[in-house]
Amino acid sequence: VYLKTSGTPFTGFLLEAREAGSSTPVGSFVATPSNTQGLTCSQRSNSALSHTSASSKTIIQATWQSDPSQNTNSIQFHASFVQSYNTFWVDVKSPVLSRSGTSGSSTGATSTTNTISSANCGVTKSCFSQPSGCDPSSNSQCFFMSAMPLTPSSGIRYELTGPTSGYVAFGFSDDQMMGNDDIYICTLDNSGMATVQHAYSTGHTMPTSLPLGNVTGVTASIQNGVIGCSFTSTNAISTQRASGLSSTYYILFVDGPSTNGQIQMHKDSFSSATKMDVTTPQILGSAGLPEIMQAHGTLMLIAWMTTGSLGMMIARYFKGMAKGVNLCGKDIWFVVHVTLMIVTVSATIIAFILTFVYNMGWAEGVHSVLGCLVMIFSLIQPLLALMRCAPQHPQRFLFNVAHSFIAMAVKGLAVAAIFTGLQIVDTTTSQWMVKLMGGFVAWELLSYTMLEVFIRWKHQTESRLQSSMPDTAMELTGHRTRNHDPAAAMLNSEGVQVDVVLVVIYFLGNLCFLVALLAGIGTS
Repeated sequence: VYLKTSGTPFTGFLLEAREAGSSTPVGSFVATPSNTQGLTCSQRSNSALSHTSASSKTIIQATWQSDPSQNTNSIQFHASFVQSYNTFWVDVKSPVLSRSGTSGSSTGATSTTNTISSANCGVTKSCFSQPSGCDPSSNSQCFFMSAMPLTPSSGIRYELTGPTSGYVAFGFSDDQMMGNDDIYICTLDNSGMATVQHAYSTGHTMPTSLPLGNVTGVTASIQNGVIGCSFTSTNAISTQRASGLSSTYYILFVDGPSTNGQIQMHKDSFSSATKMDVTTPQILGSAGLPEIMQAHGTLMLIAWMTTGSLGMMIARYFKGMAKGVNLCGKDIWFVVHVTLMIVTVSATIIAFILTFVYNMGWAEGVHSVLGCLVMIFSLIQPLLALMRCAPQHPQRFLFNVAHSFIAMAVKGLAVAAIFTGLQIVDTTTSQWMVKLMGGFVAWELLSYTMLEVFIRWKHQTESRLQSSMPDTAMELTGHRTRNHDPAAAMLNSEGVQVDVVLVVIYFLGNLCFLVALLAGIGTS
């Protein structure tokens, strides 16, 4: 049991354990620490604990054990604190704790509330959180772990919490990659109770379960989708290169689902930017996105927010522009379209290779599946184009339909992959990068709608002018009659300019969204 202050020290205290809803003390305090004393209450020896001096105190650690003769299933600790003659707190209650058995490599006790907080981070304990600096006591979306050194040889008090339907875990590592890591897991067992497990990882495989060893004082809770565990460990930290409590380690943090008490592949992970000595209180910052993954995200954003989008737009709306102007023997729109799509496919291939190199193989998750589908369709599209028949061939429409369908499919999959990727990268509470991507999708829909409306109006106007043209188009002078239709005048003088203006505005808007997201990736 720990009594600790987050601010001004206290001078006196009284501590009791009672059955939930009762006023009678249960159990007894054993191995009372120095400057404390056991008291006899309700004719039970050592059923309460108090101070022996008025010295300033910030933390008291005591050990309480239940009485086997008492059938007590749920208990609650009650404490009173004295700061001065005029300042004191009476009947401060802990969460209600329900005892559960221990076996193998896990143990647990479920409490009704999660009392883990960021108080005293960097003062009495080391803390690591995502988003950086969040407080789990006030932010339900906060992933958090802390390590507080106790009195010499008393071990480390660990806290671990986060929003999940399965588990959260932290590991001590010699590097920022998974493998050869000493791990503690806060998870749900097969009965749905929160529990603590100990494990060791050897790479991108299921961690090997270990006995808990010298782990005591376990409390665990699950409430409103937030799991939390606290425990004291005197186990030596064991990795490939170091063993003990005095070495420094990177902290790895993951969360993921579990099935019948068995953890599954994690969904999200982050690591500390620097190594931590668990015996020295400090606040750890998250490591930035690795450069190789920044390059992956950058290439995919450029490919599917800029070059790919522009290439598709030119093929859809600008086949009629610059008629008669050829480049390398082809219509200029076709050359521009092919060039942009080659850049898009090349960037996608490079980004795909980079993520495989970083993960050293397949990575689980929706983002990975979507990325593979984008890669497959991106390769099918140019192969299909190379095998297309001539424009005048009677079966050419089959290629046109397939080419258009695959283009729309790969575009939709790419946008979905970017959304899921940004959800992983954007660790801010506001998820501003995901929202910005939503703005980009809205911008694209608006731009395509405006171009579609204009092109349809343009075609309708051309058809109307052609159908209304007189059979005799020449006057006696031999010159063509002048058409005074205002729509025709606009079409002939400004039609192409409107097309260009719309595309330029669309492209500039895309660049703004792209630059903002690239800046977010660079600082994530």
